[in-house]
Amino acid sequence: MHVRAVAVTTTALLGVALTAPLSHAQADEAGDRGPTVVAHRGASGYAPENTLAAVDLAAELGIRWVENDVQRTRDGELVVLHDESLKRTTDVEEVFPDRSPWNVKDFTAAEIARLDAGSWFGSQYAGARVPTLKQYVDRVEHNHQKLLLELKSPGQYPGIEQQTLKVLANEGWLDRRHVAGRLVVQSFDADSIRTVHDLKPAVKTGFLGTPPVSDLPAYAEFTDQINPSHGSLSMSYVSSVHAFTGPHGRPLEVLTWTVNDADTARRVAGYDVDGIITNKPDVVRDAVG
Repeated sequence: MHVRAVAVTTTALLGVALTAPLSHAQADEAGDRGPTVVAHRGASGYAPENTLAAVDLAAELGIRWVENDVQRTRDGELVVLHDESLKRTTDVEEVFPDRSPWNVKDFTAAEIARLDAGSWFGSQYAGARVPTLKQYVDRVEHNHQKLLLELKSPGQYPGIEQQTLKVLANEGWLDRRHVAGRLVVQSFDADSIRTVHDLKPAVKTGFLGTPPVSDLPAYAEFTDQINPSHGSLSMSYVSSVHAFTGPHGRPLEVLTWTVNDADTARRVAGYDVDGIITNKPDVVRDAVG
């Protein structure tokens, strides 16, 4: 039994809606066992990352959880892209050759909408676009999937936490049904995640990283998950994280990334992680499911 190592926050005591853990404490709708499998940037091992095609392919593979990355354009639109630069995953160098280093924040939403975000991966994906956050969450909703949403480099985008929550609210993602089991907001930036928690305490949050065990009581005040790289993980660390109670009165969870082979998936599943983030969700599911 997990030991409560830190008091439930005042916010939770005042009646914030509880959010169900991703996996171990409660099986999902299909009764799946083992860690929850999360499609990293969609099924990005098989389709161009963070595109609607990658989301759809994850759905076709039967994967309920998808992860994505959010940034902001020069004119204030939220778009889904991992790198700060558009160079690696679009044809921006060809379309705008004089705009190096091609950072997302230096382009308008209309300019980014012109870019091909699929051809770099394969000719069958030619013409795929960089989706807006609205387009992305609408597709996730259409596919009856769940969303692990990363705020990418929030220090570059002041106020992105509030803006992201506004888009989620406008698209119906902050009602009780979604926050209770279909949405997690995460970041490598602890202050950003604390801001999300302060703005919308009902929303489940995750911190990307491996903070020292001695720091976990402070993290447990505002985050529900500690999500480390699989290379930094050990059974004792996972057990230590599980010993703390998060802001919604449940043991902290551990989702690890990015695991793409069966042997590593089985290894980290043996550590009792709650979820595995992967570019190849079918491989991981078959290994641990």
